[in-house]
Amino acid sequence: MNRFLLYIFIFFFLITNQTMSEGNIMILKLKDGDVKIELYADVAPNHVKRIKELADTGKYDNVVFHRVIDGFMAQTGDVKFGNSGSKDFNLRMAGMGGSDLPDLKQEFSSLPHDRGTLSMARSSDPNSANSQFFICFKPAPFLDRQYTVFGKVIEGMEYVDKIKRGDENNNGAVSEPDKIISFKSL
Repeated sequence: MNRFLLYIFIFFFLITNQTMSEGNIMILKLKDGDVKIELYADVAPNHVKRIKELADTGKYDNVVFHRVIDGFMAQTGDVKFGNSGSKDFNLRMAGMGGSDLPDLKQEFSSLPHDRGTLSMARSSDPNSANSQFFICFKPAPFLDRQYTVFGKVIEGMEYVDKIKRGDENNNGAVSEPDKIISFKSL
């Protein structure tokens, strides 16, 4: 009987663990291919909740990568001014907006800003993250414990590498930028 209970427990654990894991996988569709992202709900639960809420309601669809710095990162997520399909789209203002939701309190952790890390963009106020985020092209340890890491690319980083780069002399601002085609939970 004990062995039977042990098997049931193991089976339940495996199913529950798989279900929880799938709930934190997102697909970021870019022009060159799909990017699979794992979200860290245990590390940054409020940021993950926000990303999923905005993504699953289509708020990130058609949002441009307004700031892309070669060898550093690609920034996107301005759902107010950066949505190329919206009447409010303004490339000059992209990067200055967010969502209608309140800003988030920081959830800094010891997770490093490695290649493929997703982290929240913010102003100088640590509690000002809202909807914008960036993906690191290379490790950026100078950002560690200063920005909220909420996920990581687990497949398709080669497609992130193909995002159009911005002007080095203009803080990475991109003319005719690439955009998110869609961003959804798996």
